[in-house]
Amino acid sequence: MDAMRTKIAIVTGAGSGIGRAVALELLRTGWSVALAGRRAERLEETATLAEATLPEGPNPNKAAPTGSVCVRADVSQPDDVTALFAATQDRFGRLDLLFNNAGTFGPGGVPFEDLPYEAWRHVVGTNLDGAFLCAQAAYRQMKEQDPQGGRIINNGSISAHTPRPRSAAYTATKHALTGLTKSLSLDGRPYRIACGQIDIGNAATDMTERMQTGALQANGEVAPEPVMDAADVARTVRHMAELPLEANVQFATVLATTMPFVGRG
Repeated sequence: MDAMRTKIAIVTGAGSGIGRAVALELLRTGWSVALAGRRAERLEETATLAEATLPEGPNPNKAAPTGSVCVRADVSQPDDVTALFAATQDRFGRLDLLFNNAGTFGPGGVPFEDLPYEAWRHVVGTNLDGAFLCAQAAYRQMKEQDPQGGRIINNGSISAHTPRPRSAAYTATKHALTGLTKSLSLDGRPYRIACGQIDIGNAATDMTERMQTGALQANGEVAPEPVMDAADVARTVRHMAELPLEANVQFATVLATTMPFVGRG
């Protein structure tokens, strides 16, 4: 990746949580970012927050448009994904990074035997189908653009390694994302497309807010869990993103230091 050229990213799920934190970190450090998500008003909030973080002027090096563009998109819908990548191409002219972040946990606390099929399909559609659709669109664009190549980073979660109780749909999709990451890493080699995965544990977001008051543990108890600042995750994503394409962080795990994950808690 040419260090003198403005770098272009798509961040899905950019309206809140980890997606917003990553988008702000990239914008703060000179990237141009297409902010994607289902709620246009939340994307606009992210763009407004970013205004103070942009480098001096709208286009300091005149090499390419900088800043952000908001694109309302449901990543589980192929037409929305097509429109997202077309809008990014029209605005910025290429793509250097896809942060495949959009996801949902689904209904919490539901025993496996009572999990509705519709809820299963919603989680799979967002977390896995959405990641596939966006990765495929990015892969096609990165393969054809000049200079060729780019990077895809998938948000895997530590649930790609170890499940929480009553999380079958979420855990299944995150395990599947690990397989997708490995396949993309292999298939992308001839085209300078690198793919890595970040597995995150207990970043402080709306999705993890309940963990600070009490989360169901494997032994049946409910206990509060520590969280970490989502900005720490964002800096890790940026490190992965800014490596030259000759180097790749295949898997990274970032978690609240004392959360119950390693060993017995």
